[in-house]
Amino acid sequence: MLGAVTTCGFLGSEGGNLLLAQEKARVPAKAAKIRDVEIYPFTLQQNVVIKIALPTALATDNVFVRLRTEDGVTGVGEASPYSAVTSETQHTDVAFAHTLAELVRGRDPFTIAKIVDDMDVLSPENCSIKAAFEMALWDICGKIAGLPICCLLGKYRDSFETDKTIFIGTPAEMAEAAQEVVRHGFRTIKVKVGESPEKDIARLAAIREAVGSDIGLRIDANQGWTPAEAVRSLRGIEKSQIQECEQPVPYWDMDGLKYVRDHSGVPIMADESVHSPHDAIEAVRKDAVDLINIKLMKTGGILNAVRVAQISAAAGIQCMLGCMTETSLALTAAAHVIASQKNLIYADLDSFLFNASNPIIGGMEIKQGVVYLPAGPGLGLDIDPAFLKKLTQA
Repeated sequence: MLGAVTTCGFLGSEGGNLLLAQEKARVPAKAAKIRDVEIYPFTLQQNVVIKIALPTALATDNVFVRLRTEDGVTGVGEASPYSAVTSETQHTDVAFAHTLAELVRGRDPFTIAKIVDDMDVLSPENCSIKAAFEMALWDICGKIAGLPICCLLGKYRDSFETDKTIFIGTPAEMAEAAQEVVRHGFRTIKVKVGESPEKDIARLAAIREAVGSDIGLRIDANQGWTPAEAVRSLRGIEKSQIQECEQPVPYWDMDGLKYVRDHSGVPIMADESVHSPHDAIEAVRKDAVDLINIKLMKTGGILNAVRVAQISAAAGIQCMLGCMTETSLALTAAAHVIASQKNLIYADLDSFLFNASNPIIGGMEIKQGVVYLPAGPGLGLDIDPAFLKKLTQA
């Protein structure tokens, strides 16, 4: 469900010359050079067992980044590393964050495109911690410009629907979890599968019977099937009326994705197979997918997420924007991207709902399955000072 189309000052997907825009508006520019960098590793317990076809995360082990300009404007970002997908851990993110701190210190945050390029030159990997630094830069730029990030990108919508995920269990357990999701107002459910075709077919049948025909169902195999298993599973699951199947085969098997797409009637979405704009181009060249799941933690931040969305749009491929185990800080950054891109038709921004607490003040809100963005400049949020006070800077 898409919100109303709105207009904001369009300043370009690579940040634009916001200082020039301020000058034209006769708004005095603040000193825009990064002076201080703070790095905070933190852990949150989860309130559910997150069982998927990939290794299960037992807790949320993320990293907050806070940047401050010479004039005292602060910006915050978050890394949510997941070694099975991004080859990162909290430990490696903290280690590389010190290198990134030296790179951004003294830089003008409005030169986001150049800073992103410099971060990629330092390392083509470490995407989630690069996303955290870039997120904080956008937050600063938005605050100086007095605009939400989605307006800096070129706003397209005010609100949108997100799904909520249920994790692998018995058919009865998953059917009960699906009913609980519906009771909380969500109209679309993302179902984790990928264990075995027979078990997954039974799970989807039980879920569809439990929630009725009006609830949208999506499935995510997290690379759990071979191409042949995927086709067999999807033919059995197809009668459960699913919207799409996400990453049915291993990330490296682009030909396998195409095989599944060619031999099933279910739209196929790439997730782990597409991290970068280059990966998106490869998926287009192979004609392997119907949809692409973009994640800030895979792309390395907002700018490359927009690039993937725009490459996909040019190829006629629609997209989802998903998540790892972020708090609502990084999810709000993702929500700003969704609000700016027409072809981001699906959202999977539910991870903070599975954390036992959410140490963020402000940010996006979910009401009856619909995401609403904050009205304030930048990200429109802050880290709870009481929570931050308990943490130790790296």
